[in-house]
Amino acid sequence: MDIALPFDKSESDFIKACVRRESWAQKLLYEEYYGRMMGVCLRYSNDGNDALDILHEGFIKVFKNIGKYKSGTTLSAWIHRIMVNTAIDYYRKKVRRRVENIDVAYDLATSDPDAISRCGEKEIIEAIQQLPPTYRAVFNLYVIEGYPHKEIGELLGITESTSRSNLVKARAKLKQILKSA
Repeated sequence: MDIALPFDKSESDFIKACVRRESWAQKLLYEEYYGRMMGVCLRYSNDGNDALDILHEGFIKVFKNIGKYKSGTTLSAWIHRIMVNTAIDYYRKKVRRRVENIDVAYDLATSDPDAISRCGEKEIIEAIQQLPPTYRAVFNLYVIEGYPHKEIGELLGITESTSRSNLVKARAKLKQILKSA
């Protein structure tokens, strides 16, 4: 647990206070994880307003399900997972499914140096936000979160090959965006 609690409080007491919906505990949890989780939400959103919507919806789920948190696991990882799932749900509501041809995607692959490695965090997040929602979701899930294409396909309701195709296209589009910046 990453939260600095008063000397007389344990993680168990803190979680119980959140379950009881005690405002001091909820406020402490929100303030402690706001910044990190906002970063997660920004990677999945079009802009700051969408990210804030995802973040708030995610914290609603956190507070609603805090009783399911298992002591011994990392609270930040548990909250992170909820935020990613909330972002995926948000994506599903906003995007129509689109099937891409994998053969076209292989033609887009390149061996040039990685444009992303030469940029700062803010530039990368802004570039990711410019990606079409499908590309953005696949890029985040694969590159940032480490999901395999099979699981990405299941989460987003697309085929594994479409996930691969969208990743190649997302990388090409990101490179184009970052080169022009």
